Amino acid sequence: MARVIRPETLRPETLAIHTGVYKDTAFNSVTTPIYPCSTFYFDKLGESKEYAYGRFGNPTRRALEENLAALEGGADSLATATGMAALSTAIFLMKSGDHIIAGNDIYGGTWRLLDICMPRYGIETSFVAMDDPAAIRAAIRPNTKAIMIETPSNPLLKLTDLALVSAIAKEHGLLTIIDNTFMTPLGQRPFDFGIDIVIHSTTKYINGHSDVIGGAIICKDKDLARQVQQMGICLGTVAAPFDAWLVLRGIKSFPQRMKAHWRGADAVARYLNRHPFIKRVFYPGLESHPQHELAKRQMRQFGGIVTFELDTAQIPISDFFSRLRFFKLAMSLGGVESLCEQPWSMSHDTMTEEARLAAGITPEIIRLSVGNENPEDLIDDLRYGLEGDEA
Repeated sequence: MARVIRPETLRPETLAIHTGVYKDTAFNSVTTPIYPCSTFYFDKLGESKEYAYGRFGNPTRRALEENLAALEGGADSLATATGMAALSTAIFLMKSGDHIIAGNDIYGGTWRLLDICMPRYGIETSFVAMDDPAAIRAAIRPNTKAIMIETPSNPLLKLTDLALVSAIAKEHGLLTIIDNTFMTPLGQRPFDFGIDIVIHSTTKYINGHSDVIGGAIICKDKDLARQVQQMGICLGTVAAPFDAWLVLRGIKSFPQRMKAHWRGADAVARYLNRHPFIKRVFYPGLESHPQHELAKRQMRQFGGIVTFELDTAQIPISDFFSRLRFFKLAMSLGGVESLCEQPWSMSHDTMTEEARLAAGITPEIIRLSVGNENPEDLIDDLRYGLEGDEA
């Protein structure tokens, strides 16, 4: 008789490989099959098997949802077409007249959705410094319904005290929603601190190969998960079967890839922190980071993103970018290849200039997504980028 395995007893490396996999009872495939069908036939009127129509549910998508819920430690999840689809679906839990509190230095696409799009539907957002509990409390209104969190923030890697914000939210009956894309379920477990909903862009670390766009919403509570799933069906924001299969493929190596990301980011951050052409380095793993002690309390690792401020009196930013070989100038992150970008003109250009400056985002800020290359090669690349022929 086969042994019954309980997911809660397994470690992440095992969960990533074995959750949501064994769906093929006909041929015993060790990978999850792709079910590209748009509809499923009924045995007879009024009787169908588990699935009826592709938007309502799909076996491949369901396998991914099971895997993500297990990795994050949630009750259930919804796999979506993009990270922004995940965020939009979660926000549609609100109604006209509701108010949201969010960080003032968040991803530009999130800022655009909250500041430009949602006010058309009567949902307003206050943007505050999420590392300041007093500012969060001061922003709460009678119609406030949710607090949206990015920690570390994008791109300046400021931290939000999850336990404290969760306690504030519970005092006022507010929903807490966190974008955990930067840290992943392996680096930070928001549900352990009382968070209600976790969002991911699975495009990034969870897939990790820069070959698919996807998102996910994981809920701590089953009732909340059912609301999210129904909203995803209503809005049509769900993931396509092939995309879900690609993310599942990426997840198998996810824990091992993350170890390489973390090792490389730490080495890169420490190198940049010593370089005379760098004004500041933003990385929670550095002892000089103002919230390093908080990072040690609520993060299991310090992430694969390193942000820094370049001294453009020493080297023009365009010269730095043009010299790099391995750090490709691109707007994504979390893939096995290293990327770099200027948030001012790229990932955060949809924010107003006033909003960018208020958040501390200037043209001299550079964000690195440290990939899985050898850290010494990446440091050599940055050295040449900074110093040119003198390297």
